[in-house]
Amino acid sequence: MKIVATNIGERKEIDWKGKIVTTGIFKFPVDKPIFLDVEKVKDDAICDREHHGGIDQAVYAYSENHYSYWKELYPNLDWEYGIFGENLTVSDLDESQLHVGDTFKVGGVVIEVTKPRQPCMKLGVRFNDMKIVKQFWQQDLPGVYFKILQTGFVKSGDEFEQIKSCPQNPTIVEVYKSKKEGKGM
Repeated sequence: MKIVATNIGERKEIDWKGKIVTTGIFKFPVDKPIFLDVEKVKDDAICDREHHGGIDQAVYAYSENHYSYWKELYPNLDWEYGIFGENLTVSDLDESQLHVGDTFKVGGVVIEVTKPRQPCMKLGVRFNDMKIVKQFWQQDLPGVYFKILQTGFVKSGDEFEQIKSCPQNPTIVEVYKSKKEGKGM
């Protein structure tokens, strides 16, 4: 696994069908290293602290490999890394192979796999189509949240070096499927 893009977003207010939605999901690639802090990515907007950021969701990563699937469904979007709200776009990130507790050194940080992303309506706002939320739930391509065990900078090109493996724990896909079942999907 390797970082192909680091993405940052600003606080943005969107008029969504007559209602103002405040979000930080509009993330775009940056050409400089980003700092992964204990509860968030420095300089990245988090507008809903109840559902984003915090110890177990300090940084969100999404697989570059998943982009081709979504591009077929949404060919008319202006596709840039960060469109899923991820801070890190990562090559070869496979949620079916990552176990809760797996730990990696990447760049100047040490990160630990914690949980999958659960899509919300703000993903629909970002895609300008609420169908994406249900479609996202129907696929086992959720991306991964990480806890930051050692803060520091990461940049495009940094490779993930696994330093701890937890095969006894569920994979991110297994956790995601159990959350879907809990929601009756």
